[in-house]
Amino acid sequence: MSRAAFRLLGIGTTLARYRLDDMLDLLPGLRALRFARGLLPKPRGDIGLLSRGARLRLALQELGPLFVKFGQILSTRRDLLPEDIAEELSLLQDRVAPFPGIEARRAIEHELGRPIDVLFRRFDAEPLASASIAQVHAAELPDGSEVVVKVLRPGVEARIESDLRLLKALAALFERHAGHRADKLQPREIVAELERTLRAEVDLQREGANASQLRRNFEGSPDLYVPRVHWDWSKSRVLTLERVYGIPSDDLEAIAGAGIDRVKLAEKGVRLFYTQVFRDNFFHADAHPGNIWVDATRREEPRFIALDFGIMGTLPDADLRHLAENFRAMFERDYRRVAELHIEAGWMPRHVRIDELEAAVRSVCEPYFTRPLAEISIGEVVVKMFRLAHRYELTIQPQLLLLQKTLLNIEGVGRLLHPKLDIWAVAQPVLNELMRTRFGANALRERLRARLPEMLDEAPQLPRLLYAWLRQAAEGEARSHIRSEDLRRLAEVSERGQRRVVWAVIGAALLIAATLLYALESGGARWFGIPAGQWIALVGGVMAFLAALRQR
Repeated sequence: MSRAAFRLLGIGTTLARYRLDDMLDLLPGLRALRFARGLLPKPRGDIGLLSRGARLRLALQELGPLFVKFGQILSTRRDLLPEDIAEELSLLQDRVAPFPGIEARRAIEHELGRPIDVLFRRFDAEPLASASIAQVHAAELPDGSEVVVKVLRPGVEARIESDLRLLKALAALFERHAGHRADKLQPREIVAELERTLRAEVDLQREGANASQLRRNFEGSPDLYVPRVHWDWSKSRVLTLERVYGIPSDDLEAIAGAGIDRVKLAEKGVRLFYTQVFRDNFFHADAHPGNIWVDATRREEPRFIALDFGIMGTLPDADLRHLAENFRAMFERDYRRVAELHIEAGWMPRHVRIDELEAAVRSVCEPYFTRPLAEISIGEVVVKMFRLAHRYELTIQPQLLLLQKTLLNIEGVGRLLHPKLDIWAVAQPVLNELMRTRFGANALRERLRARLPEMLDEAPQLPRLLYAWLRQAAEGEARSHIRSEDLRRLAEVSERGQRRVVWAVIGAALLIAATLLYALESGGARWFGIPAGQWIALVGGVMAFLAALRQR
């Protein structure tokens, strides 16, 4: 029997022991196997008392690290999973037994090409922490700097490839037998997301680059500290970071004992999330309490310490802008704007009626606004909006699901630190300021400056394009002498359309010219403080657009 067959048999045994046979109800094609339930042994007393979500969580933990990761990613699909299962899967912890310290030493020496005694003044063979992908050892550099060394597990890549092949086969089986449920849950896409996540996590050089970028974004910040990467002691399978000390953000007793202002800390956590997303478009996407510590040395001005940078999130600029405007529209209860933004962003099909979607959005959001602001969860609203999207058979992009998971984590930490935290009141001014900074006039001006060389390079093509449009218009006039009255009218409509396009192109060109003059801040005569050339281009552009409108 092949190794894959043995593995599959082991999976089946584990699922049977935790009596997950009731999951067969999710697979219409396999319901015929329900008769076999009578052949399964009765669960142990403690297992029989557990909920289905808890039994699934324990089974995944027993099946190994890859299945733990799978469950963690599955837990982000709160828009699809039953609430009890999603809650239990969110509790999955990626902790496994450590591998021997001698193997870690050997792997580090092989990767860095020097003996441990040369690389480090001190290296602790006993790991500080161990997970499915790597484990962490304390060490000291030759100059006395305290560091932690993260090293991949031996053979982890081969194990990942083997289990991924098995998961892909199980996803295909689910799609074949689950009917419409497979269309909603999209198991192949979930496995693909798992594969992307794992491939990023086994490249420790990439994680180091993530840490370095985040540190640069918050250099000197009183709100967040990111440990320094020691690149001379880092490679793709080994990562050496500055050692930091702190309190896990869910250890309320230790935080209180350190005399830290929890209210101020909770508000900073919310501001940090929106700053990472909307200012930097680079956010920590695995922000559970084990990865977010509190600096115990800062009482009056508390700050967080970030750890584990394997999973970071970014969004396309268009999605980022639509997301920010969605949040702002929800803050203002402008449900029609929320509906319009969902269609503009492509998150909803364009054939959906705006008024119908507006009513659906109102039905999701309005119940939350009847509560006190301190009890409103932005994360819950976002989850409900994603569920609404799935009612219209739309697939949400993975990066938005990652953002949803992070938002729920941050809100969870914030509410744990300060149960009466008014997340909306903290988030709204930060979001407004970031929107002004990132998408306002100054930001547009800087983007124009950055694109100016490219625009100037393309500018010589504009007269040729205008000539081509004018020539088409002239040829259209020549072809308009048609005997058939209906065809003649059609030709006239076409000519007007061509003229309208020509005037619109001229207007757009003049407005672009005005914008370039603004960006270049050219000298010369000024009217009311604005260069004369800009006024001429602006007025000419408006007149060209008016001429285009006259052709309607």
